[in-house]
Amino acid sequence: MDQNESWENPTKLIRIEDALPKQIFLIPIKVRPVFPGIITPLIVPPGRFIPAIEETSKGAGFVGLILLKKDESDEDSEDNIYQVGVVARILKKINLPDGGMNILVNTIQRFQIKNISTKTPFLTANVEYPIEEPGTSKNNIKALMRTLLVLTKELAQNNPLFTEDMKLTMMNVNEPGKMSDFVCSILNLEKEEYQSVIESITLNDRLEKVLLFLRKEIELVILQRKIQDQINDKIDNQQRQFFLREQLKAIQQELGIGEDKTEIKYDALVERLKQIPVSEEIIREVEREVDKIKNSDPIGSDYNVIRNYLDLVDALPWEEPNKKEINLVHAKKVLNRDHHKLEDVKERILEFLAVHKLNPKSRGSILCLVGPPGVGKTSIAKSIAEALGRKFYRFSVGGVRDEAEIKGHRRTYIGAMPGKLINAMKITKEKDPVILLDEIDKMSQGFQGDPQAALLEVLDPEQNGNFRDHYLDLPFDLSQVFFLATANTFEPIPRVLLDRMEVIQLSGYITEEKVQIFQKYLWKKIFEKNGLNPSSFSMHKDTIVYLINSYSRESGLRGLEKTFDKLVRKLALKQVLKEKYSKEIRIKDLENYLGPPPFVDDRMTIPKVPGTALGLAWTSAGGSTLLIEAVFVSGKGGILLTGQMGKMMEESANIALSYVKNHVKDDSVFDKKSIHLHVPDGATPKDGPSAGITMATALLSLVLDKTVLPGFGMTGEITLTGEVLPIGGLREKIVAAKRVGVKKIIFPKDNEKAFKEIPDYVKKGVQFFPVSHFDEVVDLILPKKKNKKK
Repeated sequence: MDQNESWENPTKLIRIEDALPKQIFLIPIKVRPVFPGIITPLIVPPGRFIPAIEETSKGAGFVGLILLKKDESDEDSEDNIYQVGVVARILKKINLPDGGMNILVNTIQRFQIKNISTKTPFLTANVEYPIEEPGTSKNNIKALMRTLLVLTKELAQNNPLFTEDMKLTMMNVNEPGKMSDFVCSILNLEKEEYQSVIESITLNDRLEKVLLFLRKEIELVILQRKIQDQINDKIDNQQRQFFLREQLKAIQQELGIGEDKTEIKYDALVERLKQIPVSEEIIREVEREVDKIKNSDPIGSDYNVIRNYLDLVDALPWEEPNKKEINLVHAKKVLNRDHHKLEDVKERILEFLAVHKLNPKSRGSILCLVGPPGVGKTSIAKSIAEALGRKFYRFSVGGVRDEAEIKGHRRTYIGAMPGKLINAMKITKEKDPVILLDEIDKMSQGFQGDPQAALLEVLDPEQNGNFRDHYLDLPFDLSQVFFLATANTFEPIPRVLLDRMEVIQLSGYITEEKVQIFQKYLWKKIFEKNGLNPSSFSMHKDTIVYLINSYSRESGLRGLEKTFDKLVRKLALKQVLKEKYSKEIRIKDLENYLGPPPFVDDRMTIPKVPGTALGLAWTSAGGSTLLIEAVFVSGKGGILLTGQMGKMMEESANIALSYVKNHVKDDSVFDKKSIHLHVPDGATPKDGPSAGITMATALLSLVLDKTVLPGFGMTGEITLTGEVLPIGGLREKIVAAKRVGVKKIIFPKDNEKAFKEIPDYVKKGVQFFPVSHFDEVVDLILPKKKNKKK
């Protein structure tokens, strides 16, 4: 209940002969108790206590005001109310529009709850009224009373909130009990401390408690006044220093012996912006900030905030960039110099540059280079910047969770900074750099906003002409920036963000490509890195092939570079120690320097027994091969799947099993046995529908007890009717197959369009078999006379 207290003499309103009731309605109070001898209004919210007040108003109008222990608990709980309260008489009540009631009460005397008599419909209690006792001698009470008066006067002198009415009431109250109650009511205490005074029936105890609380309040008020005086002195000193500096500045200007270099710098900034020109909003905002810094105290915190902001504005390239002629011949030369093969990727980049040459104002799609690690995505972006003659800035967005990394922090606190994009413009000092958003597929949403959504404005050609960073809070033109993005896979990228980019796929390298890259680029690079002369050493092509196939079978080149770097370090150590070693690196030297090869044979790529088949898979790290195995186990007609298969792959396995059951001549075998289907390398999660025909082949091979023909790898999704559906990542899968020596590849006929776009040198040396139904797969991999189906 809300309170607004005023002290009166209760005998003016309650006659002594009026008997206080032994049973009263209880009204819970949440914040603080009301002391006896007070006339105060109370706000009663709508609820069950309104009828209680109406009911008691029909009689003498007595209610019991009782304090709640916990505000959030149930008001009706006996455990949640204190046992000592104050009885009050309702003098007046006013109904409120919300169903509540405003009542004016006169508090009379403390009461003690004997027991709760009723809980519904009203909360009532049987009470008794304890009589105040001195608890000690009259002289002791008199001494405590005088001490209370002295300390209360001291509090009144130090507390400006102490009103004249309070001082007048203090002079007129001369009873110890009423005086202690009055003083306690004006103190700022916890409600438990207020209640402890309410529960003090003995005058000696009550006066001692109030004196203790009063002393603490006086010490707090004195400390507060001391802190306030210190702050006022500091403010006065700062104002004095400001006026003295202004006077010194005026004297220096009169004498011509000094000028404020900061003001000259920022005045020049305003003139520079007017000459460009930029929008009126930018000029107006900068002028306002310059005026603020001129009138700010240099030692104040605001001064540094404004100065940092103006320094950023001054560092940004507001001017139009110099025209740079796009030389396609030079661009092609740079791309061929830095990257072997990747002809389709280079051609698409040259097409992109040709359009920009013919129409510099064209706003095409943002290029997104997608491919496994180590295939050269970042180096291609650097080559594009060199071909265009522009500055290059790389911004790794992998793991970014905070929107402020993209669009900056709002300039509302010290330490706020602009976003990475505005910072990139500040560093490059050009309006048309090449900015690479690296690992865009690894962004994630956090508690500080969605950075992926923040990139929508940046990458949209229709919006980035007026990009607003939260810190800068001015429109800045990003439309002339050449944006590039890289990703290992485009699945995690939100669709709305992917729509603003044009995806260029970079597949992994086959062994022949790795050999040429090794000879042209890595050989010289690694030897020079380790301080050796590359022309002093040699390695036969067969040794290079063995190094690639036995020590580095990944899609990219990073693993090959690390492995060869390890080998050259061994040579460098021998040269420094002057130990004997051969300048011609042979196969046996590889094993001596690098240890046993991790890829010793191809036994997990050749189906050698019934129930095995080789599938081709695609991952974010490039293409790979999967040898799927199936065996019979005890049980009836079920299938057990192992090898960290995802939900989609499990569905493909069940579809393959249903198809095989429906198409074999004798399916009674499934009534006696179950099947265990396993995909090795169980530590790696795998998912996708493209292993469907491989699983069906392994199951059919198991049921027919026939080993599939050697040399085949396959990929394709299967339906319950045996239709073979298209898949993705065909080029990566072909590269993976060639890497392990697979010469025959079965793939969906619907992928023929993508197949024709794959360069001939990637397909060279491999036979391809497009299929549209699983029957065609069976005809290719199993003898027809053994596997004729109805």
